[in-house]
Amino acid sequence: MAMSLKAKLADRSRLLNFQVCVIPSAVATQAMAAAGTDCLIFDQEHGPVDFASLHAMIASTQGTACAPLVRIPEIHEVHVKKALDAGAEGVCFPLARTPKDVERCVSAMRYPPSGKRGWGPFVAHSRWGTQMFEYAAGPAAETVCMILLETVDAVKNIDEICAVEGVHIFVIAPFDLSTELGISGQFEHPKMKEAVSRLESAVLRAGIPLGGVALTRDVAQSLISRGYRMTGGLDVLWLKSAVAQSCDWSKP
Repeated sequence: MAMSLKAKLADRSRLLNFQVCVIPSAVATQAMAAAGTDCLIFDQEHGPVDFASLHAMIASTQGTACAPLVRIPEIHEVHVKKALDAGAEGVCFPLARTPKDVERCVSAMRYPPSGKRGWGPFVAHSRWGTQMFEYAAGPAAETVCMILLETVDAVKNIDEICAVEGVHIFVIAPFDLSTELGISGQFEHPKMKEAVSRLESAVLRAGIPLGGVALTRDVAQSLISRGYRMTGGLDVLWLKSAVAQSCDWSKP
């Protein structure tokens, strides 16, 4: 059995890769999983990924070392339950603002008495290769809680947020954060750099793995040099970039 993403994150010597998938395609998912990425995050917050496509995309990672995660539309127990019961290995939570938000995220992923997840792994147990009544005590304990840091409130509350038990990785999301700061896309703006620095310092001080968006090798190496453990990008942006480069090949 492939090493779980949770175990990879617990190994501080490992550097990891993720890709956000907004393209609702099991074929594209299978190709990216086979390419060697550690984690695919299927985007139901901003991408046109319906539930049937989601299940097919999760299933298409079978037989690879790639962990399927789902970015849900909002922090809500129903979305968490559906994602995990479809076989996802974890959940990516958007727009966390307070420690209470993060506590709710963690609780939604755990079965009672330590959480509020409803029991029903009728599909999930097959994805994990286990018996249905073995899922709760086995694979369910390997699921990953990923929290996006992308709000001004999260910057203000980051020390208290990092104190919440049960988060396996924080990812700084620059698009939403820069937009909330009123400087959308201006990643080198002093306000943005100050906010990111505050988030980085708190997460690294707490000893929790940190992830970030890197659309070039140079950016990835810069993040890694600052202590990031996981870097990656978005499928549609990689596709667009690759096609644009291909178009240039035919030009004199």
